[in-house]
Amino acid sequence: MIKKLIQFGAGNIGRSFIGQVFSRSGFEVVFIDIADTIVDELNRRGEYRVIVKRNDKPDETITVKNVRAVNGKNREEAAAEVAGAAYVSTSVGKQALNHIMPVLAKGLILRRQETPSLPLDIIIAENLRNGAAFFREELLKNLPPDYPLDDLAGLVETSIGKMVPIMREEDIRQDPLWVFGEEYNSLIMDRLGFRNPVPEIIGAHPVDNIKAYVDRKLFIHNLGHAASAYFGFRHDPSWTYIWEPLQEPAILRQVREAMTQSALALQREYPADLPMPELEEHIDDLLFRFQNRALGDTIFRVGRDLMRKLEKSDRIVGAMLLAMKHGLPCDALIGVLKAALDFRAGDEQGRMFPGDLAFAEIWHPRGLKEILTGVSGLDLSVPLEADLLNSITGQK
Repeated sequence: MIKKLIQFGAGNIGRSFIGQVFSRSGFEVVFIDIADTIVDELNRRGEYRVIVKRNDKPDETITVKNVRAVNGKNREEAAAEVAGAAYVSTSVGKQALNHIMPVLAKGLILRRQETPSLPLDIIIAENLRNGAAFFREELLKNLPPDYPLDDLAGLVETSIGKMVPIMREEDIRQDPLWVFGEEYNSLIMDRLGFRNPVPEIIGAHPVDNIKAYVDRKLFIHNLGHAASAYFGFRHDPSWTYIWEPLQEPAILRQVREAMTQSALALQREYPADLPMPELEEHIDDLLFRFQNRALGDTIFRVGRDLMRKLEKSDRIVGAMLLAMKHGLPCDALIGVLKAALDFRAGDEQGRMFPGDLAFAEIWHPRGLKEILTGVSGLDLSVPLEADLLNSITGQK
């Protein structure tokens, strides 16, 4: 089997992170995407640039070579590439995953015909809790009933911590392929999910309890990032960049307090995997990385999509539920939630994210309790969730 990675999604994470580390580790990288310009340019050039944006240091340019692309609209060709891959990875976003499942399934079927006993590992490079279970369920819908999925496919969850900003329109006009990203390149992967050997790639960090690290990403990294955006917008709506709020000592303290409350709950949930000193060091590192001015990450990008970020399984309410489960305080996390409700940031043209506009017009006027049940999905028949709602709304 040749060293070939099939990467579904040639977006920011696909190009700046997954494609980059596999290419630099000696793999051919074949992107599958439906963006015609990206596909055509990758095939024309066979390479692209990643601009590494570092805190208080000059930019570094990495040229990623040995790459090509297949248009995802050509499902037969894409499936054939999957069948012959050493590894497959996906970073298309949860909303697009259902569109790639038929191609993945077809590729698995072809692979079984060509190499009947050779498993295929699928690296799930998505911000997705319980990603392996989701992939398994969706693949089974697209595979024959007798296909031995558990034997022939490794479903490998990851924790993706790399921060990549939205590319500005002027940057895309300059070069549709180049992409910016921070220096961080650690790819935390579920060692137990692989059916083949773990790939030897730059930044690989296989762990035995991936759930602990997925939750760490969500409830510390994502939570702290979002908190910076929400507290920042509330303090000064004219701020653009995520580093700006964190120059205010009071906001930096609020963000750290919320991240620390999450960390205490995570340490209680995963004592063998996430010792508190390591979590405190992780918080310090993240707060330094959030203040990376060169990255140009915006308050809009970090805070947008309230309808998703307020769900009870997501960064804010999910962290509160974990704290409540362990009898720990969550007042700092409640502060993040209340700041989020008034988030109205816009993009470089001043346009709000469509879902956030709907939230402001439809849900915000209904009040906190309606938001917590209708948007967050708290179920008042579940004692823990009812207790949380009462804590947030100040009811006894």
